Amino acid sequence: MTVLGIDVLLDADAPWPRGARLGLLCNHASLNGALVHSRLLLHKRFGADLRCLLSPQHGFFAEKQDNMIESDHAVDAATGLPVFSLYGETRRPTPQMLDYFDILLIDLPDVGTRVYTFLYTMGYCLEAAARAGKKVVVLDRPNPIGGTALEGNILQEEMTSFVGLYPLPMRHGLTFGELARYINGEYGLGVDLQVVAMRGWQREMYFADTALPWVFPSPNMPSPQTALVYPGQVIWEGTNVSEGRGTTLPFELFGAPYWRTDELLEKLRTIDLPGCLLRPLVFSPTSGKWAGENCYGFQLHVTERRHFLPYRTALALLQAARLLYPESFAYKEPPYEYEYEKLPLDLILGDRSVRTRLEAGEPVVEIERSWQPQLAAFAKLRQSYLLY
Repeated sequence: MTVLGIDVLLDADAPWPRGARLGLLCNHASLNGALVHSRLLLHKRFGADLRCLLSPQHGFFAEKQDNMIESDHAVDAATGLPVFSLYGETRRPTPQMLDYFDILLIDLPDVGTRVYTFLYTMGYCLEAAARAGKKVVVLDRPNPIGGTALEGNILQEEMTSFVGLYPLPMRHGLTFGELARYINGEYGLGVDLQVVAMRGWQREMYFADTALPWVFPSPNMPSPQTALVYPGQVIWEGTNVSEGRGTTLPFELFGAPYWRTDELLEKLRTIDLPGCLLRPLVFSPTSGKWAGENCYGFQLHVTERRHFLPYRTALALLQAARLLYPESFAYKEPPYEYEYEKLPLDLILGDRSVRTRLEAGEPVVEIERSWQPQLAAFAKLRQSYLLY
């Protein structure tokens, strides 16, 4: 069984001086292997040394459903500690927040996809800690979609945003602790950074292999299966196609009122989409896009996770939908995650040319082939930051 960083930390002497003031970046899913919250464990162990909590997008309890729905600062009822929202009036810790602690502990779950904003909240915290001379300790957690598979184009600098600050592929294969090491090293932040590594986690493991309980890190990430399809299915957020928000299977269900599933399947017939099955269905979202309307689409079933290519699969579907339904298909207009000018889909894809090549009808596999040198370079670069 995988032992999480929080449990490893509490099983040994603290790696900091007695009396150091602590802050904790976390949310409701920051639980140990026995489903006890990290803030409670740290409060019990270190008492008044734990001075404040910080929370990412969706609120401390992941109660905010959608993008750009901000959270206020609060007081934690269980500990009496202030909870500073890093997805509200600011997305960066302020000097006033930093004054509360000497050491920032980070214990956040991740889903292994470039666009997930928890990563960039950590990045902003690392930058602020570097400027303020604060130590950062990351309590590591598994990458739920494994640590070996890499997929997708590398984010281009002109597409940087709160869904992509660093040149990562869509599926990066790093744990949160390894991401912190990568950011600190590649950007020369000079943070006094320590990662409390897990015990028993291996790179080829998916979440189901860890024997850990899954707790949804955000409201539309209800299961490890959602995380597995998310590196591709997230692109529907940049379109008028429902990504399944407002259903019980977000990102696994997707479609639109104007889709015809038989036409889409025929369009995809010659493309190799391994490890999955597209099952036609009809669903009616209760909220979000097309709320209350029948959407014709698919449930994406992963039949062989080690062969499944989520990004290729979603790009092929995106291209097919745009070519088949040019009068009905549309891109989402800005804003998206506090970017008010660039097309949301371009921000999600991380490279405008991916969209334009799809629009031109270039085969997805050929587009994919063109970014393999970048992906190989990233695979080599990340080696020095791996912990497992």
